[in-house]
Amino acid sequence: MQTLAQLRSGALKGAVSLKLSEGLSHFPEEIFELADTLELLDLSRNELTELPADFGRLKKLKILFCSDNPFTELPVVLGDCPKLEMVGFKANKITTIPAASLNTNLRWLILTNNHIAELPKEIGNCYRMEKLMLAGNELTALPEELSHCSNLSLLRISANNLAALPGWLLAMPRLSWLAFAGNLFGTGAHAATLPFINWQELHIDRMLGEGASGIIYGGTMQGETAKKDIAIKVFKDAVTSDGLPQDEMNAAIEAGSHPGLVRLIGQIAAHPENKKGLVMDLIPEHFYNLGMPPAFNTCTRDVFKDGFHLSIAQAVKIAGTIASVASQLHTKGIMHGDLYAHNTLVDNEGNTLFGDFGAASFYDTTDANIASALERIEISAFGYLLDDLISLCNEQGVHPGFAKLKSLRDACIAPAVASRPGFEFLSAELQRF
Repeated sequence: MQTLAQLRSGALKGAVSLKLSEGLSHFPEEIFELADTLELLDLSRNELTELPADFGRLKKLKILFCSDNPFTELPVVLGDCPKLEMVGFKANKITTIPAASLNTNLRWLILTNNHIAELPKEIGNCYRMEKLMLAGNELTALPEELSHCSNLSLLRISANNLAALPGWLLAMPRLSWLAFAGNLFGTGAHAATLPFINWQELHIDRMLGEGASGIIYGGTMQGETAKKDIAIKVFKDAVTSDGLPQDEMNAAIEAGSHPGLVRLIGQIAAHPENKKGLVMDLIPEHFYNLGMPPAFNTCTRDVFKDGFHLSIAQAVKIAGTIASVASQLHTKGIMHGDLYAHNTLVDNEGNTLFGDFGAASFYDTTDANIASALERIEISAFGYLLDDLISLCNEQGVHPGFAKLKSLRDACIAPAVASRPGFEFLSAELQRF
């Protein structure tokens, strides 16, 4: 985090990135002194309502964050920046998206948690768009012109007022990560139940991590014969980039039991702040995240630690577990929506736990056409996971199963959605290695 004083003193001359959060109500003109170098500008958590008319002077700007400001309109001047690829106006008060604000160079647009009721048809001109995040708005429809964005891979439309998923959306060739819970057409959890555990029965001794939807703690609870180590996830109330925490909780419960899922013990009752949460088995310490979330440059694809490799046997075991879990989920009418390596925990033997239901959505399995399409959209995400696993294999071209893995990957990411295999088939094929 830099300061306005540093900027004004010239201490930031030549900066490539700039982050200012000082309750600013006006755009600091001194930022233009960085026009020859500035690529990332973060003005989140200020009091800004507009950007200057000559904002396009920032000719090298690639990334702009203006989250948690009171903008009511997406600034039209965004269209004047020739290299702008990523824009984030999360948690503003935006109601209007002028056509001119949609820079055709955009790859990643974040408009989560605003008051947007309509998107202009000109969004279809954003041919490079890969990631579009619209959860927590007031959309009643999506413009058909969005179908022209053939590179769109990740779409978040949860917690809106959509009456249906458009048919053209389900046929988009690269769409792989889709979240749509909390709309008018969505179905809820079916019949799964989970015992309630009083908050007073839980002993919290440490925080394990924090995500967009909640905080995970480590602790203990009294078991039948002794104290049991547990993990406790307490959900936040606010909408996330993926959707509503309540939908995540419902999906995690409905997912049921599977060796590739963390076992749920119960749901929290009588929390002192009336928050909801889940109690689950504590994941053994020797498990680690398979990958890391996408970076700015990779947009929708995970990144991995330098030097990290897998054997073909490990890769097949990981892929087989994920395919089996996903098959169970879709049998229950659950689309995970975030099938990624960074949501996958593994150990050195290839044992696998799949998690994070923050982007999960329920759908009607009796509608065969929609059910098939939604499963095959998620199959595409699995195909990209296979591609990641293949790239990590240290036996490329040597192991006889390598060609088969590549063949399965190619089938999963075929542009024709209906031609892709299902998870049941993939699970069976991976068990045959």
